[in-house]
Amino acid sequence: MNQFSLEGKSFIVTGASSGIGKAASRFLAEAGARVICVARRREPLDDLVATINNEGGKASRLVADLSVLEDLSDIASSCKKIYSPIHGLVNAAGVNLRQSVDDITIESWQSTLNINLAAPFFFSREFVSQMKAAGYGRIINFASLQSVRAFPNGLAYGASKGGICQLTRAMAEAWSHSSVTCNAIAPGFFPTELTEPVFSDSAVRQWAADQTLIGRNGEMEDLSGALIFLASEASKYITGQVLFVDGGFTAR
Repeated sequence: MNQFSLEGKSFIVTGASSGIGKAASRFLAEAGARVICVARRREPLDDLVATINNEGGKASRLVADLSVLEDLSDIASSCKKIYSPIHGLVNAAGVNLRQSVDDITIESWQSTLNINLAAPFFFSREFVSQMKAAGYGRIINFASLQSVRAFPNGLAYGASKGGICQLTRAMAEAWSHSSVTCNAIAPGFFPTELTEPVFSDSAVRQWAADQTLIGRNGEMEDLSGALIFLASEASKYITGQVLFVDGGFTAR
């Protein structure tokens, strides 16, 4: 038995139009999962789904805005009509507005916490009953270096990602007794739309690499092993954990 195979499993990935969500969709499909790619932008979703299907995987897409919390139940229902039951959910959608402390408004604060912290809980809860009935559930959240470190212009983002760590533990406490595990991955610096300000500045990019023990910034393939492990049967006795995939950045 291949403990890392996801054959016969259906997964949802949010934030799938770019960055980590896009990579996660590919990794899950390569492991055999049927993947529903969810994001706001139609064209990049169409390109991703076409690529996965052309490579022999199985994927569909759903255009949706997860920041509107009142719509999450309807979005979940649409997902269930594509593939059912749902066995796993990767909450990769996120936003980092990089505002100074003085520039944060009530609206920008709420927007950040809605997509980064509230949506992962309320959207996950929509699928727990199916996961329980299937006897298999994997919820994977995305934390951050800013879950444990304070960076400039990151107050709202850091608060939301600090919350993800505790949310992950609390979701695990609530649902793990029913074969639904919940864990989080905390990436270091990886090249995505959110980290473009880092990677576009050679000095800052080198600074980030120098903070790691390995001596370089992350590449998307570095996330694949951790993701498939936490999505698969291999991690069945692991729940409520945050795995830092950061080249040793937080080990210093």
